[in-house]
Amino acid sequence: MTEAGAREILAWRYPQPYDFYNGQATAESLNELMNGSYLMVTECDELFGFYCTGKGAQVPAGHTVNAYPVGPVDIGLGMKPDKVGAGRGAAFLDFLLTEINKCHPGQDLRLTVAQFNARAIRLYEKLGFVKVGEFQTDQATFQVMTKDD
Repeated sequence: MTEAGAREILAWRYPQPYDFYNGQATAESLNELMNGSYLMVTECDELFGFYCTGKGAQVPAGHTVNAYPVGPVDIGLGMKPDKVGAGRGAAFLDFLLTEINKCHPGQDLRLTVAQFNARAIRLYEKLGFVKVGEFQTDQATFQVMTKDD
């Protein structure tokens, strides 16, 4: 992740109801994206999306309900708003799963998604993720999904 890439990601704006995923260009947000666990995905030298593994992929409120037992590798991801809804999600996620498997071969994967994001959930299910739990925050209900390797 470069600083320019992190700043671009924090400036992305999604339409409702996906505006829930809009970032804020704060020092804390910038530091998180630059902490070494986030990677950029580019296409033709243009930022297409990003992904992360580890604690950065977890929703902090999930810890209060033990949503993240030790075991699976947590993953998080995002696509540039103008790329979303264009039928490219499956290829993007398949690419990410291949890349993550290079660093975490044979490990189960876990992701957390806002429950209202039905199109993302359909994609995750299509690629083998299954719901294993959920929890509520003030902003949304989240679904925790895992994929066996």
